[in-house]
Amino acid sequence: MAELVRERRPFALATVVRTQGSTPQVVGAKMVVVADERGRAAGTLGGGCVEADAMIAAREVLARGGRSLRAYELTEDLAWNTGLVCGGTMWILAERGEDALSTDDAPMIDALTRAAEGGPPMAVVTRLARAGRGAFEFAGRAFVDAEGVRTGSFGDVALDARASEVALEQMRHGTPRLVAVDETSDLLVEPIASRPRVILAGGGHVARAIARQALLLDFDVTILEDRPEFADESRFPGATVVQDEVPAAIAAQDYAWNSFLVIATRGHKLDADCVRAAVDTPVRYIGLLGSRRKTVLVAEMLREAGVDETRIAVIRSPVGLDLGGRTPAEIALSVMAEITQERYGGSGKPLRLSPAGAASNRS
Repeated sequence: MAELVRERRPFALATVVRTQGSTPQVVGAKMVVVADERGRAAGTLGGGCVEADAMIAAREVLARGGRSLRAYELTEDLAWNTGLVCGGTMWILAERGEDALSTDDAPMIDALTRAAEGGPPMAVVTRLARAGRGAFEFAGRAFVDAEGVRTGSFGDVALDARASEVALEQMRHGTPRLVAVDETSDLLVEPIASRPRVILAGGGHVARAIARQALLLDFDVTILEDRPEFADESRFPGATVVQDEVPAAIAAQDYAWNSFLVIATRGHKLDADCVRAAVDTPVRYIGLLGSRRKTVLVAEMLREAGVDETRIAVIRSPVGLDLGGRTPAEIALSVMAEITQERYGGSGKPLRLSPAGAASNRS
């Protein structure tokens, strides 16, 4: 979108702003439709005839202006014919790019681009007003930065304050969320941020496996290692490798709001030194590989050093979710599962239906 704005090429943006039941895409999914002879698009709303109709709506607002907010009920027949998941409803908002990326005639594309490229995050907050049974209308938009400063207003002091509050909360997770305000309206909160980052203190077998898993999940990966043979960049393709004394390297890192530090060095003493360096940084997640006994000993060491309990509480040790695995690859899966749970605020519970729920669904 930033490229299109710079090139002064008109485009429209179609966004899934609300869902109910089973749908092929989640809230916040987007598709950009370019106003050229080929009608090119980027992104997806789930495919099928719903996406095709959303593209038509996008071209209509490009030609005529205004906005289009339509509900698409994914009936069983539609699902059978198009491959979409049945039983849900999607609400899709189509609008011109300049309308989607500005408020009160203030263009926000530069600030949003900086957030996406690694600067402080921002959130786009869109108000959806109820307009009857199952119907919604676009009712305003505001942009909130990482300090809670808002650009744009919904014309209501309490609603503006609520928008800033939910925007700051959702920035921690980096994912879109629909928040019910009252019986009359909802707020769609869409954080804009750079890729999440994993910093691995140590370059051994487990760190190597975690790096692979993190890259698969599209994390930015940094390895901190003091041994030349383990700081070999060929061992960590796609990652940034820093060869230095590991505690010093931890202290020297620039930690963004979505940075995650995992300590997996070659020995207990070095692990402890790394944790001590980590708690003096602003990183919000510190994972420590090792036993429960190590956890207790490190916590005692930190208390004796006068470290505040709030910083000790951010240490995840032993790091990871209890999946039962033991190999480096299985440990990596456990660690990245916990980091993913932290990012999205998930419960970590199985998604499968209970036997009673499955029986009810079949009926």
